[in-house]
Amino acid sequence: MTKHIYIYSPSSAIRDKAAFRRGVKRLKALGHEVEIDEAAQSVHQRFAGDDATRLAAISRAAASGADVALITRGGYGITRILDALPYKALAKAIDKGTEFVGCSDFTALQNALFAKTGATTWSGPVVGEDFGNEDGPDDIMEACFDDLVSGQGEGTGWRMPARDAELKFKPVQDAVLWGGNLCVLTSLLGTPYFPAVEKGVLFLEDTHEHPYRVERMLDQLKLAGVLGRQRAIVFGQFTGIRKVPGYDRGFSMHTVIDRLRASLKVPVLAGLPFGHVPTKVLLPVGAKVSMAAEGRDVFLVWGHRHTSAHDDHHEHGHHHAH
Repeated sequence: MTKHIYIYSPSSAIRDKAAFRRGVKRLKALGHEVEIDEAAQSVHQRFAGDDATRLAAISRAAASGADVALITRGGYGITRILDALPYKALAKAIDKGTEFVGCSDFTALQNALFAKTGATTWSGPVVGEDFGNEDGPDDIMEACFDDLVSGQGEGTGWRMPARDAELKFKPVQDAVLWGGNLCVLTSLLGTPYFPAVEKGVLFLEDTHEHPYRVERMLDQLKLAGVLGRQRAIVFGQFTGIRKVPGYDRGFSMHTVIDRLRASLKVPVLAGLPFGHVPTKVLLPVGAKVSMAAEGRDVFLVWGHRHTSAHDDHHEHGHHHAH
């Protein structure tokens, strides 16, 4: 199914040019029509162009009429321009059928856009490190992306870690799914760009953050009343953690999650295949979802999101990541 994919750079400059080229090549090989923004490979300091350049690129993505607007990479840069983003144009583009996909620094745009307009975007792959992965793109990631572009994706699932085998939670229905990168999301707290979601499903991931830094951010969200107001907190992948040998003495992400569970009445789930990892599912930020478990298997369902897909007779697009 050929789709028009618009590739742009709203955050950091592309560092791995080979990965970018591989990603573009892969998307073309999948049969898509790929359009690369004129400033996609711009460089200004650590950014893909100065703030004005990146704002213009985001506006072009919104005006592209593409089926999917995909970022080259995350990094840093969107929080600098939150008060200048073209929110109305982005929401209008989404209304007309453009799906905005990204992760990492893109968390800022996603949550700000949802807070301002209620528009839904997708937490998912980026061109370079996902489609341009040196070992080839991950099968589950590609299958989930294919579900999105074909209008077949209706949910996802995963298996909770063995240590959570006894964890039970009441099924969640009709809850807003939101979240993304913990560090970026926490930086929005107290601003007009932090979504005021109550009774939602909050998913979180991060990379290269020591567990104590993760805990401090979680405590900030908890003490601000955010975590206690949700129906569930879902941990994705926390990667690149370097513990201090002989000093952490058993303090780990397990410690952080266990302490959070003990201090919240809200269920805290783990194992979601999402984050700075090759195997990542696509998640609709701002969509209403239902979530339930059978044993260790968790199912997260959002039903039809796609405006063009009115046919309910196809197979359900569930990709179970183990």
